[in-house]
Amino acid sequence: QVQLVESGGGLVQAGGSLRLSCAASGTIFSIDVMGWYRQAPGKQREFVAIISTGGRTNYVDSVKGRFTISRDNAKNTVYLQMNSLKPEDTAVYYCYGVRGASTYWGQGTQVTVSS
Repeated sequence: QVQLVESGGGLVQAGGSLRLSCAASGTIFSIDVMGWYRQAPGKQREFVAIISTGGRTNYVDSVKGRFTISRDNAKNTVYLQMNSLKPEDTAVYYCYGVRGASTYWGQGTQVTVSS
């Protein structure tokens, strides 16, 4: 089993920054991609960013140029640096990791951006 624990969410004013962290523990070998989704109230969960073991990244268009995903394989941790935050970024952010045919999810961390 793999456990993912997010941290770093909170309340920030528009234009501000936050950094989310997601630490993996348990049977973590062979975790390939890791990334982030988010879910705003009344909306479906939305892909935000992904990073492979080798460091390849991809982002949803709405966060390109503002968010940066990174990964520390030695610490089994993935980060999401969020800059120039907007009220529409308000959501619960979920970390996930993929190993083979299995996908693991964290419990989520709330990000609230006030206008």
